Amino acid sequence: MPTTTHPVPVPPAAPDWIALVREKVESLRYGVVQLVVHDGRVTQIERTEKTRLAGTRDPEAHG
Repeated sequence: MPTTTHPVPVPPAAPDWIALVREKVESLRYGVVQLVVHDGRVTQIERTEKTRLAGTRDPEAHG
């Protein structure tokens, strides 16, 4: 029986900014990664990191 092969589609190359976003997210424990887009293109990546302190309490929360 003859077998037919179908070419596997090659995905287009990922844009450079995807690797940067991955790096920012993987190195972040708590925070936000935000993309800025102009004319349909990512032009800026912002990262805000929060540091959580163990054992601290808000005095206002003890109502």
